[in-house]
Amino acid sequence: MQKNSASLAKALRDVSACRICAAELPLGPRPVVQLGSGARLLIVGQAPGRKVHLTGVPWNDASGDRLREWLGLDCDMFFDAAKIALLPMGFCYPGVGKSGGDNPPRPECAPHWHERLLRHLPDVQLTVLVGQYAHRRYLGLRGASSVTVTVRDFSMYAPQFFPLPHPSWRSTIWMRKNPWFEAEVIPELRNAVKLALR
Repeated sequence: MQKNSASLAKALRDVSACRICAAELPLGPRPVVQLGSGARLLIVGQAPGRKVHLTGVPWNDASGDRLREWLGLDCDMFFDAAKIALLPMGFCYPGVGKSGGDNPPRPECAPHWHERLLRHLPDVQLTVLVGQYAHRRYLGLRGASSVTVTVRDFSMYAPQFFPLPHPSWRSTIWMRKNPWFEAEVIPELRNAVKLALR
Protein backbone atom coordinates (compact mmCIF):
# COMPACT_ATOMS: atom_id res chain seq x y z
CA MET A 1 0.00 0.00 0.00
CA GLN A 2 2.86 2.38 0.80
CA LYS A 3 4.35 1.85 -2.66
CA ASN A 4 0.98 2.59 -4.28
CA SER A 5 0.57 5.74 -2.13
CA ALA A 6 4.06 6.91 -3.09
CA SER A 7 3.44 6.36 -6.80
CA LEU A 8 0.07 8.15 -6.56
CA ALA A 9 1.75 11.08 -4.82
CA LYS A 10 4.27 11.26 -7.65
CA ALA A 11 1.49 11.11 -10.27
CA LEU A 12 -0.32 13.96 -8.52
CA ARG A 13 2.89 16.02 -8.45
CA ASP A 14 3.24 15.41 -12.17
CA VAL A 15 -0.37 16.54 -12.71
CA SER A 16 0.28 19.71 -10.70
CA ALA A 17 3.27 20.47 -12.93
CA CYS A 18 1.38 19.80 -16.18
CA ARG A 19 1.71 22.51 -18.83
CA ILE A 20 0.50 20.59 -21.91
CA CYS A 21 -2.08 23.17 -22.95
CA ALA A 22 -0.83 26.20 -21.00
CA ALA A 23 -0.88 28.42 -24.09
CA GLU A 24 -4.62 27.78 -24.51
CA LEU A 25 -5.68 28.59 -20.94
CA PRO A 26 -6.79 32.19 -20.30
CA LEU A 27 -5.89 32.08 -16.60
CA GLY A 28 -2.97 29.70 -16.96
CA PRO A 29 -2.67 26.13 -15.68
CA ARG A 30 -4.01 25.13 -12.29
CA PRO A 31 -4.95 21.44 -12.43
CA VAL A 32 -7.70 20.56 -9.94
CA VAL A 33 -8.17 16.90 -8.98
CA GLN A 34 -8.85 14.92 -5.79
CA LEU A 35 -7.55 11.36 -5.57
CA GLY A 36 -6.86 8.87 -2.81
CA SER A 37 -5.80 5.27 -3.42
CA GLY A 38 -8.65 3.89 -1.27
CA ALA A 39 -11.46 5.82 -2.98
CA ARG A 40 -14.59 3.76 -3.59
CA LEU A 41 -16.54 6.40 -5.54
CA LEU A 42 -15.13 8.14 -8.62
CA ILE A 43 -16.80 11.25 -10.02
CA VAL A 44 -15.69 12.20 -13.53
CA GLY A 45 -16.71 15.78 -14.17
CA GLN A 46 -16.25 18.29 -16.96
CA ALA A 47 -13.69 21.01 -16.12
CA PRO A 48 -13.16 23.48 -13.29
CA GLY A 49 -15.11 26.72 -13.49
CA ARG A 50 -13.59 30.10 -12.72
CA LYS A 51 -14.38 29.94 -8.99
CA VAL A 52 -12.84 26.48 -8.71
CA HIS A 53 -9.75 27.74 -10.55
CA LEU A 54 -9.39 30.59 -8.08
CA THR A 55 -9.78 28.40 -4.98
CA GLY A 56 -8.17 25.19 -6.24
CA VAL A 57 -11.01 23.22 -4.60
CA PRO A 58 -12.94 20.89 -6.95
CA TRP A 59 -16.69 21.46 -7.28
CA ASN A 60 -16.43 24.50 -4.96
CA ASP A 61 -19.30 26.35 -6.63
CA ALA A 62 -23.06 26.28 -7.20
CA SER A 63 -22.71 23.29 -9.55
CA GLY A 64 -20.92 21.42 -6.77
CA ASP A 65 -23.70 22.27 -4.31
CA ARG A 66 -26.27 20.83 -6.70
CA LEU A 67 -24.16 17.74 -7.41
CA ARG A 68 -23.75 17.04 -3.68
CA GLU A 69 -27.51 17.39 -3.25
CA TRP A 70 -28.14 14.90 -6.07
CA LEU A 71 -25.64 12.45 -4.56
CA GLY A 72 -26.97 12.88 -1.02
CA LEU A 73 -23.50 13.76 0.31
CA ASP A 74 -22.38 16.48 2.68
CA CYS A 75 -19.17 18.44 2.13
CA ASP A 76 -17.17 16.42 4.68
CA MET A 77 -17.83 13.17 2.84
CA PHE A 78 -17.56 14.67 -0.64
CA PHE A 79 -14.12 16.15 0.02
CA ASP A 80 -12.76 13.03 1.74
CA ALA A 81 -10.14 11.88 -0.79
CA ALA A 82 -9.82 8.56 1.02
CA LYS A 83 -13.37 7.74 -0.07
CA ILE A 84 -14.19 9.88 -3.11
CA ALA A 85 -12.03 10.66 -6.16
CA LEU A 86 -12.82 13.74 -8.26
CA LEU A 87 -11.36 13.58 -11.74
CA PRO A 88 -12.46 16.07 -14.41
CA MET A 89 -12.21 15.54 -18.15
CA GLY A 90 -10.17 18.73 -18.31
CA PHE A 91 -8.07 19.60 -15.26
CA CYS A 92 -7.86 23.37 -15.74
CA TYR A 93 -10.34 26.19 -16.29
CA PRO A 94 -10.85 26.40 -20.08
CA GLY A 95 -12.19 29.97 -20.22
CA VAL A 96 -15.45 31.45 -21.43
CA GLY A 97 -16.88 30.49 -24.82
CA LYS A 98 -18.72 32.64 -27.35
CA SER A 99 -22.10 31.65 -25.89
CA GLY A 100 -21.14 32.99 -22.46
CA GLY A 101 -20.76 29.56 -20.84
CA ASP A 102 -17.44 27.89 -20.15
CA ASN A 103 -15.53 26.35 -23.02
CA PRO A 104 -15.47 22.55 -23.30
CA PRO A 105 -12.77 20.75 -21.32
CA ARG A 106 -9.40 20.80 -23.04
CA PRO A 107 -9.06 17.58 -25.08
CA GLU A 108 -5.49 16.86 -23.99
CA CYS A 109 -6.14 15.95 -20.34
CA ALA A 110 -8.19 12.76 -20.39
CA PRO A 111 -6.08 10.88 -22.99
CA HIS A 112 -2.84 11.96 -21.31
CA TRP A 113 -3.74 11.51 -17.64
CA HIS A 114 -6.84 9.43 -16.92
CA GLU A 115 -5.46 5.95 -17.50
CA ARG A 116 -2.32 6.73 -15.52
CA LEU A 117 -4.35 8.06 -12.57
CA LEU A 118 -7.06 5.40 -12.62
CA ARG A 119 -4.39 2.74 -12.04
CA HIS A 120 -4.14 4.13 -8.52
CA LEU A 121 -7.85 3.62 -7.77
CA PRO A 122 -8.24 -0.16 -7.43
CA ASP A 123 -11.16 0.01 -4.97
CA VAL A 124 -13.59 2.12 -7.01
CA GLN A 125 -17.04 0.52 -6.88
CA LEU A 126 -18.99 3.15 -8.84
CA THR A 127 -18.07 5.82 -11.38
CA VAL A 128 -20.46 8.75 -11.69
CA LEU A 129 -20.16 10.38 -15.11
CA VAL A 130 -21.17 14.04 -15.08
CA GLY A 131 -22.03 15.54 -18.47
CA GLN A 132 -21.67 14.65 -22.11
CA TYR A 133 -17.86 14.63 -22.30
CA ALA A 134 -17.57 12.00 -19.56
CA HIS A 135 -20.45 10.04 -21.11
CA ARG A 136 -18.74 9.94 -24.48
CA ARG A 137 -15.36 8.86 -23.16
CA TYR A 138 -16.46 6.23 -20.66
CA LEU A 139 -19.64 4.89 -22.23
CA GLY A 140 -18.32 4.86 -25.79
CA LEU A 141 -21.07 7.20 -26.97
CA ARG A 142 -20.15 9.16 -30.07
CA GLY A 143 -23.06 11.56 -30.38
CA ALA A 144 -25.56 8.76 -30.97
CA SER A 145 -27.25 9.46 -27.67
CA SER A 146 -28.25 12.76 -26.08
CA VAL A 147 -27.52 13.49 -22.43
CA THR A 148 -31.26 13.16 -21.73
CA VAL A 149 -31.47 9.70 -23.29
CA THR A 150 -28.26 8.55 -21.62
CA VAL A 151 -29.42 9.70 -18.18
CA ARG A 152 -32.91 8.26 -18.66
CA ASP A 153 -31.31 4.90 -19.55
CA PHE A 154 -28.92 5.01 -16.57
CA SER A 155 -29.66 1.42 -15.54
CA MET A 156 -28.10 0.16 -18.79
CA TYR A 157 -24.68 1.21 -17.49
CA ALA A 158 -24.99 -0.23 -13.98
CA PRO A 159 -23.32 -1.29 -11.80
CA GLN A 160 -20.06 0.26 -13.02
CA PHE A 161 -21.27 3.65 -14.28
CA PHE A 162 -24.01 6.15 -13.40
CA PRO A 163 -24.47 8.95 -15.98
CA LEU A 164 -25.76 12.38 -14.91
CA PRO A 165 -26.36 15.71 -16.61
CA HIS A 166 -24.03 18.54 -15.67
CA PRO A 167 -25.40 20.28 -12.54
CA SER A 168 -24.97 23.83 -13.87
CA TRP A 169 -27.73 26.44 -13.57
CA ARG A 170 -29.07 25.12 -16.88
CA SER A 171 -29.95 21.84 -15.19
CA THR A 172 -32.78 23.59 -13.34
CA ILE A 173 -34.54 24.18 -16.67
CA TRP A 174 -33.67 20.64 -17.83
CA MET A 175 -35.12 19.11 -14.64
CA ARG A 176 -38.40 21.00 -15.11
CA LYS A 177 -38.69 19.47 -18.57
CA ASN A 178 -37.70 16.02 -17.28
CA PRO A 179 -39.43 15.49 -13.91
CA TRP A 180 -38.59 11.77 -14.02
CA PHE A 181 -34.99 12.72 -13.13
CA GLU A 182 -35.80 13.82 -9.58
CA ALA A 183 -38.58 11.27 -9.13
CA GLU A 184 -36.78 8.19 -10.45
CA VAL A 185 -33.08 8.76 -11.07
CA ILE A 186 -32.02 10.67 -7.94
CA PRO A 187 -33.27 7.99 -5.48
CA GLU A 188 -31.43 5.30 -7.48
CA LEU A 189 -28.31 7.46 -7.59
CA ARG A 190 -28.30 7.99 -3.83
CA ASN A 191 -28.77 4.30 -3.23
CA ALA A 192 -25.91 3.41 -5.60
CA VAL A 193 -23.64 5.95 -3.87
CA LYS A 194 -24.46 4.52 -0.42
CA LEU A 195 -23.69 1.00 -1.63
CA ALA A 196 -20.37 2.10 -3.13
CA LEU A 197 -19.25 3.88 0.03
CA ARG A 198 -20.28 1.32 2.63
